[in-house]
Amino acid sequence: MPTGGSADAPRPLIGVTTYLDRAAWGVWDMPAVLLPEGYPRLVQAAGGLAVMLPPDAPSAAADVVARLDGLVVAGGPDVEPARYGAERDPRTGPPAVRRDAWELALIDAALASGTPLLGICRGMQLLNVALGGTLVQHLDGHVERPGLFGHHTVEPVPGTRYASLVPEATEVPTYHHQAVDRVAGGLTPSAYARDGTVEAVETPAGAGWVLGVQWHPEMGTDTRVMTGLVRASC
Repeated sequence: MPTGGSADAPRPLIGVTTYLDRAAWGVWDMPAVLLPEGYPRLVQAAGGLAVMLPPDAPSAAADVVARLDGLVVAGGPDVEPARYGAERDPRTGPPAVRRDAWELALIDAALASGTPLLGICRGMQLLNVALGGTLVQHLDGHVERPGLFGHHTVEPVPGTRYASLVPEATEVPTYHHQAVDRVAGGLTPSAYARDGTVEAVETPAGAGWVLGVQWHPEMGTDTRVMTGLVRASC
């Protein structure tokens, strides 16, 4: 088992949030909840069981989180700027009102219950917003071109949770045009890009296992970040 536990131990149940969009498959073209296959594949490779968490009423979030061992808030659309007290930049994408409300409620429930939490790309940004931080609404140089993931180097901050998982500088898959601006109180930057962009944030030691990464580990082969979540969820 990749987490290093007993082969007979139950695999932790890891909830992953989903897109809510229109999709076409076979003869169908209709609203759908979507999750790129890389997310469940990465959870499984790290030793967890993956379950999809489509948008629901925010009031249901605590009940959902209570049934999980760990939570992943996935990537996706831009966070609504009003959520962090900003005017909309013309380059900010359309709002995802239901996702914002649902995922913020999930984050609040996970933080309140001590459930291990990993935010990926939008998920890291939403974690920062949930705790009172702000975002840069447009950032150049972190998207190769529309529909194509790029790569750049991420440098860990020594002594952090992230550095304990990935102690060396690494090339990571990246696709984002927004990023953390003011880091929320209660979060600490734990990795940077070489242009100074905050690439990971986390809670201090003793405050529960909470980590956000700006890149997309599900698009690569390095399981160490997800394995950290799964181990914390055992």
